[in-house]
Formats: sequence, C-alpha cells, structure tokens
Amino acid sequence: MADALPPPERRPIGELRLIWGMAAHYPGRIAAALAALVVASAATLAIPYGFKRVIDRGFLAEGGTQASVGHAFNYLLMIVAVLAIATALRFYFVSWLGERVVADLRARVHANLLTLAPRFFEENRPSEIASRLTSDTAVIEQVVGSTVSIALRNAFTGIGGIVYLFTLSPKLAGSLLLGIPLILAPIVLLGRRVRGFSRTSQDRIAELGAIVSETLGAMKIVQGFGQEKREGARFGVAIEDAFATARHRFTVRAAMTAIVIALIFGSITLVLREGATDVAAGRMSGGAIAAFVLTGGLVAGAFGALTEVYGDLLRGAGAAGRLNELLSERPEIAAPARPQALPQPPRGALAFDHVEFRYPTRPELPALHDFTLTVSPGETVAVVGPSGAGKSTLFQLAQRFYDPQSGSVRLDGVALTQADPAQVRARIAVVPQDTVIFAASARDNLRYGRWEADDGALWAAAEAANAARFLQELPQGLDTFLGEGGARLSGGQRQRLAIARALLRDAPLLLLDEATSALDAESERLVQDALERLMARRTTIVIAHRLATVRNADRIVVMDRGRIVEEGRHDALIKRGGLYARLAQLQFDGEAA
Repeated sequence: MADALPPPERRPIGELRLIWGMAAHYPGRIAAALAALVVASAATLAIPYGFKRVIDRGFLAEGGTQASVGHAFNYLLMIVAVLAIATALRFYFVSWLGERVVADLRARVHANLLTLAPRFFEENRPSEIASRLTSDTAVIEQVVGSTVSIALRNAFTGIGGIVYLFTLSPKLAGSLLLGIPLILAPIVLLGRRVRGFSRTSQDRIAELGAIVSETLGAMKIVQGFGQEKREGARFGVAIEDAFATARHRFTVRAAMTAIVIALIFGSITLVLREGATDVAAGRMSGGAIAAFVLTGGLVAGAFGALTEVYGDLLRGAGAAGRLNELLSERPEIAAPARPQALPQPPRGALAFDHVEFRYPTRPELPALHDFTLTVSPGETVAVVGPSGAGKSTLFQLAQRFYDPQSGSVRLDGVALTQADPAQVRARIAVVPQDTVIFAASARDNLRYGRWEADDGALWAAAEAANAARFLQELPQGLDTFLGEGGARLSGGQRQRLAIARALLRDAPLLLLDEATSALDAESERLVQDALERLMARRTTIVIAHRLATVRNADRIVVMDRGRIVEEGRHDALIKRGGLYARLAQLQFDGEAA
C-alpha cells in the first residue's frame, strides 16, 4: 500500500549500499579506476622517498657528484609523470562512474514512479519528488564521482604512509599511531550529528524546490491577486530554515575538522621533536627525517581529508536513503499473477455492481455508496449532479486508479481486479475537463493517443476534432513547441487537441469530462461538433457540466452523495421535478440572466 513518504530520520552510512549496487554493474570501470587510484597513491608516497634519495645521496653524501644528484632528481621527475597520468586516468574513470550511476539511478526511480497509483502522488507533493530526482542525485553524483575516490585515495595514502613510516623509524611511527584513537573519536561522535543534519538539509532543499515549482506554475494567480510579497516572504522563510539547518551541519563539521587537524598535527609536532633528537644523536639520517616529515604530512593530510569526506558520505547516505524510499514503493494497483484476458473483440460494456468506495485521503467520507450502474455497448450515458456527488470517482474507478472497498467494476464482463490494468486502460479513451498538454510539440501531444500513428492518421484525427486549421497555422505546424501546459494555445484549442488525441486512440469506451462552459460560443460550437464525432459508435460516459449538452443522451444518471437518485431521459426527468429539474432550472435561469 502506498503511504506518504516517512519523515526525516537519521540515515546510517550503510544506505550507500544502493550506490554500490548501481556501480557494481560496471566492474571493468571500477577496476580501471581502482588501478589508477592505487598507482597515483603509490606515486604520491614515492615522492618522500625521492627526497630522501636527493638529500642522502646528493646534498649530504660525501663525495656526491653532479651525476648522482641528477639521477635523484630524474627519479623524482619520473614519479611526478606517473602521478600526473594516473591522476588523470583516475579522474576520468571515477567521473564516468559518477555520471553513469546517477543516470541509471534516475532512470530506475522514474520507471518505478510511473508504476505507482495516483494515491501516492496525492499524499506526496510531485514537486518534492522531482527535487529528489535532481538535488539528491546531484549529491550522489558528487559522492560517486569525487567523494568515494578521495576517500579511497586518502585511505591508501594513509595506510601506505604508515607502513613507510615504520620502515623509516618504528619508534617514531609507533608514537604517531598512539594518537589515532584520539583522532577517530570525534569523527565517530560528531559524525552522528552531521548525518542527521545532512538528511534534514536535503529535506529543506526539497521543500524549497516544491515552493518554487508551485509559485512559478501559478504565476498568473499570484500576480493577479497581488500576492507577490506574501510568496516572497514564504520563500524567504523556507530559505532561512534551509540555511539554519545547513549552518548546524557545517558548524559541526567545522568543529570536527578543527579538532581532528589539531590532534593530527599536534601529534606530528611532538613526534618530530623526538625525531630531531634522533638525528642529532646520529640514529637517523637527514634524508630519513625529511622523508618522515613529508610522509607524516601526507598521512596527516589524508586523515584530515577523511573527516571532510566522512561528512560528504553522510550527506550521500541521506540522499541515497531518500531515493531508496522512492525505489522501495510498490504499486498498490497491479496485475494479478495470472490476469484474466479481456474478451475479443472489445465491446466497451462497463458495469458498477454495489460499489462502496472511500478515498484513502478522506476515509470518513464515502465517495460512492452501494453504487450500481450498467452501461451497454454503444450507449451514451450522461452523469450529472452537484459538486462532490461522486461523478469523477466513476472515471477513477473505471480506469482502475483505485479499487473499491467492496463491490466490483467490470469491463466487458471481466472484473477489473482480475485483469491487467494496462489492457483495461488500452480500451479507454479519456478527455478530461482540465486538458493536459505536455511541454512538447503538437505532434507528440497528438501521438500520446497512439504513439505509432503516422502523419496521415494525425491529420485525420485533427480534422475530425476541428483542430486541423489552427494546427496548420502554427509556425512549424505539428512540430511547433506548445509551451508549458500548452501555453501557446487557447482553451478551446487545447480541448480540441485532447479530443483529437482521444480519436486517435480509437478505444471502445470513452470517458468524457465535458468542459465547454468556460468557452466562448464559437469555440464551444467547434468543440461540441468534435465531441459528437468522437462519441459516434462508442460507449460513452459524459460528466455533464452544461445540461444543454446532454439532451440527446440515451440515458441521464443523476447523482447525489455517491448514489444514483434519478435516472431517465431529459424530458422525463424535467417532468419528474426532482434534483435534475432543479439543477436545470438553476442553470437555465443563470444563462437567461
């Protein structure tokens, strides 16, 4: 069952298993990146040894020649060349992995979202989900393409450096290692707080994205009602909340970094004091203490960088956890293990049998109560009633976006719960009241009805829907970009485009949420004419907002509070003097006024 996404919580570093599982599909790239990383780390550690050779065999060696000094410096140059090449290869392969993992992760999350029922998107803001697909995956891209590489490089450098320190002076290296528990303690203790702040910070960023998306999508309403200042203030509060959370996070990280660096370099200073004594006593060479200092600096830098990296890994764990929630969601509306095939040829017969339904978000209010309705093949049934009567719920159940709590819905004699939802929806064409136009070309918006349709079929559907003329007048015809939500079209044009899309689908059952009341007379005439062509030879259920459009329906069903209260033809219902007659009187009086 789809539920609202859980509230922010602390995420263990183990959440990064999701990222590893995605990266593991590319073992060759991982191996190449690791090989380059190991070589680069080895070359880095070889630099102190090179300086030891220069000092001991060149500057301090008795009888040292120009040739010996040259050989020592040539060795250093060779190390630098190897380091440069290995670092470049490491950067390439790690960056490739980061981009590839993020692309795969976005594709998986998006594919899973497409399977979820509408209930999930009612309980979770789509704008916040979109933020997870962008900001959270950006964090993961940084983790895979940079943070993990830095962590491994510094881990190899730190471990290899410690081994080399023991070869130079076991006593000094042992003293240095005694301070490691002191260094690790603040990383572990403060890291827990950073992890919690990291997750909360990502949630605040998602909220920012949701507010921006909502405001920009309703800009005409915002400006029309003069609410710019209020929206600016609301966004400002959200920004400050996000900043406050981020400030807590980076304050703790700063304190952790300061403590760790102080402990690391303080330990090195104390150890070097002991090393200087050994050099003065002749127990260490000048080159050895120089190499020890350089290697100690590399080790200290490596462990200091690990504290920074740990914070980034915690942010990545929070982002991975949020994305894993989306991947873990399972569709509550799915095909049974052995779906029952719908009969051929399709007839378009639809039946509701004693249906009881309550929306999950409003369980206290019945949307349909003991509802029974049978629509025969080829019949046109108009559904009317006051707002909240349950009219739109019929469409939701017919497309199996929800399942009723009791009773059944059948298409061509097969219960929808026993059929594959994809097959059910393939037999249904929908023209919604609020027309959905995608930010794409007119061609792609038409092809949504039948993606494989050729231009001939597209123009035939457009002609039947009275849409061909305005489509031909667009700057690039069918290839014209229609803008966000079809912003380049009028309301009537958008509706005719939706009708053409339904005609192209050529489904036996038409669900029509008639919406001509907001159109001018000319647009209404064109849309109504297109609707009549669309309804011909199809089973049609019309949610009527204008009673004048349903006079010719085979049957009118009047709903109130989730029940059928009247049923019949227009003239008979008017004579009966019930709810339909009152609705008709109110509307006709309003039009006359």
